[in-house]
Amino acid sequence: MKNVKELTYCFGLKMQAYPSSVQKRIIDKNIDFSRFYWNQLVAANKKMAGLRHTKFILWPWADDQIAHLRELANPNCKLLKQLFTFLNDPELDSDVPMQAKANYRAAWNLCKKVRSVQPPKFHKKCEHGSYQTSNHYNAKKISIATPYNGNIKFLDRTHIFLSKVGRIRVACSKELSLRIEKMVQAGGEVRLTKATVSRDACGDYFVSFQFASDVPYAMAFEKTGSKLGIDLNLENFLTDSNGLSIDNPRYYRQARTQLAKAQRKLGKRCARAKKEHRPLHTAKNYQKQRKLVSRIHRRVLRRRDSFLDNLSTTLIKNHDLVAAEELRSKNLLKNHALAMSISDVGWRTFLSMLEYKAAMHGKEFRTVDPKNTTQTCSHCGHVFDKEHKLTLKDREWTCPVCGTFHIRDHNAAKNILAKALA
Repeated sequence: MKNVKELTYCFGLKMQAYPSSVQKRIIDKNIDFSRFYWNQLVAANKKMAGLRHTKFILWPWADDQIAHLRELANPNCKLLKQLFTFLNDPELDSDVPMQAKANYRAAWNLCKKVRSVQPPKFHKKCEHGSYQTSNHYNAKKISIATPYNGNIKFLDRTHIFLSKVGRIRVACSKELSLRIEKMVQAGGEVRLTKATVSRDACGDYFVSFQFASDVPYAMAFEKTGSKLGIDLNLENFLTDSNGLSIDNPRYYRQARTQLAKAQRKLGKRCARAKKEHRPLHTAKNYQKQRKLVSRIHRRVLRRRDSFLDNLSTTLIKNHDLVAAEELRSKNLLKNHALAMSISDVGWRTFLSMLEYKAAMHGKEFRTVDPKNTTQTCSHCGHVFDKEHKLTLKDREWTCPVCGTFHIRDHNAAKNILAKALA
């Protein structure tokens, strides 16, 4: 049986789960356990940082305290279970603290590499949450790892088995299950490495699986010989170098009126519960309205993701090369007049989808510097200077040098493709 690092391909799958009331209680316990251990790591790290600054004053005592905190941060620490008796619950998964510590280290490594990323913080108890658990294979009994013979496994098309939770029903499409079966029948190793069980703000449960395999999850698309440049904008979602425009659906704006009414009602129920000195987690009317607001947000998110998923798949399938401008959405959001529209359109998600789908299906995706893509004539290469610079109102213009008529977004898409091919 191969190690995970020896396998070539990695991919993930997410599906909705339908646990029973007993299984929900077990999942909620493990979510709380994961959050508790994460907060213990954050607290221990802060205390050790403070002790290191005062070490020169009381160094023997500080060394003992640091050693004690390091012992508490160990996932296999028995002292932690002695201090907190609820950790001895047999329904808690022993892999949860291991994964929490791995995620904590990954968060610190990312913080050290990227300046804009903040260090790990305390996680508050809230309606949504998740925990991770590892899959274990018995190397003595199993020669090839598959999704059907581990500690976490697929039982049939609609059921999976999770450690501590047991047999649980999931929504898995027939196409997805057949694709996994074909990967196993191909003879390669398909290893299920991790499972993430999550609960969203609406109270629904989901299971995400991480796979590593020798066999690709998706086959490469046929070569078409076509190359395309796309310009992303707010007027239309995108305009390509062939002159085709895709309308911006604006899903959040469509639900804005309904969402405003629901949120006003939620605010009134929150104020009433506080006036009657009732905690919000026990106020039934407040919780019902909170879930309604969460469902509206989730519907907007799902509609946007479905639109971006279908469009990105179509572009990658029909073109060998797709070129787009490298957009920094975080910088664009500083413009308060356009912040809501930029958040609603989902540019960063769309570019991420194009990137991983191109790699998965054997196509190519490139991003270019957007500098002067709208200020350059795609026919003669004339660039407008600062005094005669085009504004956002100039949707159509004629080049003063060669006299070519341009539509702003179509011209920008041509320049993006030319930069990608240069």
